[in-house]
Amino acid sequence: MQGVKKIVKTILLILLASLFVFPLLWMISSSMKPEESIYQDLDSIQALLPSFEVSQWLTSYSELFARFDILGYLFNSILYAAIVTFGSIFINGMAGYAFAKFQFFGKNLLFSLLLAMLIVPVETVVITQFTIIHNLGLVNSRLAVVLPMIANAFFIYLFRNFFIAVPNSIIESARIEGASNWSIFWRIMMPMSKPAIATVGTLSFIASWNDYIWPLMILTDGDKFPLQVAITNINSTQPVFTNQIMAILTISTIPLIIVYIFAQKYLLQGLGSSGTGSK
Repeated sequence: MQGVKKIVKTILLILLASLFVFPLLWMISSSMKPEESIYQDLDSIQALLPSFEVSQWLTSYSELFARFDILGYLFNSILYAAIVTFGSIFINGMAGYAFAKFQFFGKNLLFSLLLAMLIVPVETVVITQFTIIHNLGLVNSRLAVVLPMIANAFFIYLFRNFFIAVPNSIIESARIEGASNWSIFWRIMMPMSKPAIATVGTLSFIASWNDYIWPLMILTDGDKFPLQVAITNINSTQPVFTNQIMAILTISTIPLIIVYIFAQKYLLQGLGSSGTGSK
């Protein structure tokens, strides 16, 4: 009976995984074949396979790079994502450390307000963010793209829960040795919270890489567009070729896969620890 349950469970997991894998395979294979072959192969297993002629695999990519400044868009996306990633780890880590180990007036009230922000949809504050950025004179600047994404209530909460599990005796011992709050944070707390760092870094990178609405609102210069905004322009620039659309979508997906592969171990630990700080 247990063997039957295991087989059924395996089959269901394979079917569930197929729902996510097949569209990805179709996207990649469609980017590696001529335009007409994409529609000719839709009713067969060849839809999930690239062209049988190896020389055609990179044709759509070369044509895409010839028509659009893909390297420029990639540079913008990588730049924005890198700043947001490191900024999120640094800023949210310091805020989490303060909430976990410092005592100050209004701490509990402020933390309660922070938690309340978790239920506020991002879309409801976009106009307010735009007004602030406009008043600061940062519209159509690269700083405007990354600034609102660095501080995040959930990331502060995550860091705070990891830091609060660190025994106070460790901090007191460091202070006796003459360590400052900055040294304790940078040399003790951060190295002990690798799962939290990996979780915040990965989620912030993905959020920045996939962000579309905010850069579209705040930027008017096409040279500053990230890849996600550029995809819309590519998809609406005549003539539109399906294999080139699949190529740019494949390019935009590869960095996310790479980041997840390298951060998977710590990411699972960070999300699976339930905020206990366990490693």
